[in-house]
Amino acid sequence: MDYKAIVYEIQDKYLSPYACKDCDSRGRARPLPSCPLRTEFQRDRDRIIHSKAFRRLKHKTQVFLSPEGDHYRTRLTHTLEVSQIARTIARSLRLNEDLTEAIALGHDLGHTPYGHAGERALGKFTHFTHNEQSLRMVDCIENDGKGMNLTFEVRDGILNHTGEGKAVTLEGNVVAFADRIAYINHDIDDAVRGGVIAANDIPKRFTDLFGDSHSKRISSMISDIITESYGKNTVAQTAEFAQGMSELRQYMFDKVYTSPLAKSEEKKAIKMIEYLYLYYCDHENEMPKQFIYESEPIARRVCDYISTMSDRYAVCKFESITVPQNWSKL
Repeated sequence: MDYKAIVYEIQDKYLSPYACKDCDSRGRARPLPSCPLRTEFQRDRDRIIHSKAFRRLKHKTQVFLSPEGDHYRTRLTHTLEVSQIARTIARSLRLNEDLTEAIALGHDLGHTPYGHAGERALGKFTHFTHNEQSLRMVDCIENDGKGMNLTFEVRDGILNHTGEGKAVTLEGNVVAFADRIAYINHDIDDAVRGGVIAANDIPKRFTDLFGDSHSKRISSMISDIITESYGKNTVAQTAEFAQGMSELRQYMFDKVYTSPLAKSEEKKAIKMIEYLYLYYCDHENEMPKQFIYESEPIARRVCDYISTMSDRYAVCKFESITVPQNWSKL
């Protein structure tokens, strides 16, 4: 039985005319032998899930650095929440869920240890953004430098999930919205759990618009996008919700993201990442062989290496460089 043909038939029958169907993909840089079971976007999703870069996300910071508790988000749980939100929107808009899921699962693979703190640390020395690094991760870092060889549409969605760019597919645009919905809401949840803010500190204009609980906020934001976008060749919010989310995000910057309590250890993390960057620029032979090549500048290669580190691996490398090791006679 041609299982892929069944998927293509279902997509032809049920997906929106504005969806990106698997058969319309622009393909890969290096063609692959056909898989008898999975479509190309399904293969991309599986390649991402089974990658080392994806597994490392469980030990990378979301907002709270090395939190003492089991229930704070990590970069991995953030990624899963983005995927769930994005798939809910994509299904309702009759878009390609496999493409949406692949983009969502890969969108943060290039994040540094300690999240945006590490990103800012590397940005002091050279151009570094996590979305561009996520694309480098899937293109030329993972699989010992061979990359994952993903389809054009997944790569485009990963690159353009944040920043000035806009994805060429509606599925990619869905992930960009899902990313913002996820982090705004789970960061509120974690901030309340950590005592940075109290639930009743959230201004009434936001609870009136979005709801007074985690689930109500997410549901209202998702519903607004679906209602505003259904049957159209666009993914959008109503003006009221777009303005409200922008103001809520600014509230989070003012009260949470720059809070001394939430960021009490951030300066140490930044100093550590800066030290590692400068150290490996002067000691490139101590990096794994994968990053010792001359086709790109040393700054780029060091950033590539550091971006593969989890929080705890970065600490381990820092300690091995700076802390005297115990000596014993063999």
